[in-house]
Amino acid sequence: MIKIPWAASKIIEELEKSGYEAYVVGGCVRDSLLGKEPADWDICTSAQPEEIKRSMSHYRTLDTGLKYGTITVLADDQKYEVTTYRLDGMYLDHRRPEKACFISELKEDLRRRGFTMNAMAYHPERGLVDYFSGQRDLENGMICCIGKAEERFREDALRIMRALRFAAVYDYRISPKTARAAEQLKPLLIEIAPERLQAEL
Repeated sequence: MIKIPWAASKIIEELEKSGYEAYVVGGCVRDSLLGKEPADWDICTSAQPEEIKRSMSHYRTLDTGLKYGTITVLADDQKYEVTTYRLDGMYLDHRRPEKACFISELKEDLRRRGFTMNAMAYHPERGLVDYFSGQRDLENGMICCIGKAEERFREDALRIMRALRFAAVYDYRISPKTARAAEQLKPLLIEIAPERLQAEL
């Protein structure tokens, strides 16, 4: 059982009233399972950006990432990023996909998220959705990429730094396959903007 903010629950409720799926997702689920207070609460949904805005007509919204399906909803004096389920296109700069393809399946959206611990979703009534054993890896103190680690790091090289940060902050081990891929592909970090590296440090 994860206690999510009233406003996040309300956003999910409004989206579902309009006929769409919606879940809190990612780091807020991970931190809640670890007994930590999430810094923010992100929501994923089957609604596309214009459908999100129509469903959120009672709230102020900001077009913060339309290319990637993200609308920021201002509710209860907080900002909630609401993002359409998506598949990512080619990563030509090892950081951001060139384009996003909006989809209707939660599982495929979670698959693109890099680490198993960040690929979990939660619904106030349906509970935890964990297709990639993220909860097991949390319990075992293990940082694992979803699928092939080499592919995840070639997509977004900043994930190498993120794996190291998670290992340091949570005192977790990096799985052997993930660690080998990080060591092999660390030269890609030279292509990442210094301010992004600094944020991870």
